[in-house]
Amino acid sequence: MSTWLWALVLIAAVWAAHWGAEHLAKPLKKLRKQWGFSVAAGGALVGLAAASPEIGINVASSITGVADIGLGAMFGSNVIAIPFMVITAYIATRHLKKENADKNHEQHVKEHLVKVDPTAVTVQAIPYLVIVAIVAILTVPAQWRGLQPIDGWIMLGVYIVYLAQALMRGKGEGEKVEWKKKEIYLAVAGLAALGLGAFFTVKATENIVSALGISKIVGGLFITAPMAALPEVFATWSVARTGQITSAVTSVIGDHAVTLTVAFLPLALVTVPVEDLTLYVTVLSFAGLVGILYAAFIHWGGPGKEHGFNRWQVFALGAVVLVYVGVMLFAVLQVFSRSSDEGAKYNEALKLDKNDYFEDGKFYRAVAKLDYKYAGD
Repeated sequence: MSTWLWALVLIAAVWAAHWGAEHLAKPLKKLRKQWGFSVAAGGALVGLAAASPEIGINVASSITGVADIGLGAMFGSNVIAIPFMVITAYIATRHLKKENADKNHEQHVKEHLVKVDPTAVTVQAIPYLVIVAIVAILTVPAQWRGLQPIDGWIMLGVYIVYLAQALMRGKGEGEKVEWKKKEIYLAVAGLAALGLGAFFTVKATENIVSALGISKIVGGLFITAPMAALPEVFATWSVARTGQITSAVTSVIGDHAVTLTVAFLPLALVTVPVEDLTLYVTVLSFAGLVGILYAAFIHWGGPGKEHGFNRWQVFALGAVVLVYVGVMLFAVLQVFSRSSDEGAKYNEALKLDKNDYFEDGKFYRAVAKLDYKYAGD
């Protein structure tokens, strides 16, 4: 099967997983209303469904023996998704229909502001940063480096605490909601679509990285993670266009808090070592930076007592993603300098005996100089 066909399989699988997640989210949204949780607090609950594709991807990658794909997708999505959602919400809210806009929306447009409920900082953003810090403490120090089963259970406990504090701090009076059988059936179908989508997402990524000759963790970072974020971008656009701006902007934090806790467990249970510490620390650092900027921008973004994202702050989050990609490609992975260095070494090796003919002996001497290993070694 060609790389292009596997790319199509990847696209279809990601969309299937997110279709399933969308239908799993609807019952949770109704529960949020029925139990009286605020939109910001409910994001921690609904995030469980929103992050279910990442959970499924990590389960599938762990079972199929390619946990590095799940590891790359998990951390890569935490860097790129938050800026993507904020940028999407900003663009979507510049021209809302009158029936979807609040009374101050025109003023916010003039001020280039995306207004966000300030409770998003204390209820979601700060706890999210605590989660990133705990992941770093558990997985970076040399004595317990990597993802281990005990780390997974700890992170599951962290999610339970995160969910409890979010829900209790955002508790109000419940609303009466109507439950339909069709929604329950669609939720069950969504669960099946989610499982199949997650499996084929991992399978497609595995075949693509094999064809391209790149590592599985890099495939997870730069192939699976961006693809998994695309359906979220469209969902954010749709929600923001209805005027639910806080929900559109804050759900991504609840989603990725789940990604670093519940979705952490399947990988930890199969024990995933950190083989490239520089790459791992770089991605984790950018995840923390994005979370810090998200919280700071909401708190100090608006004029006076307003809170949210100013236009320059939206651009700044986008710039962080560009810097992240540049640092990863040029400083960490060194994709261009490495290939040129290898080429220079190869040309030098071929000139060892100053013979212009490509003889068998010259080839073996070139291979020896490049220090390549035979597959059987």
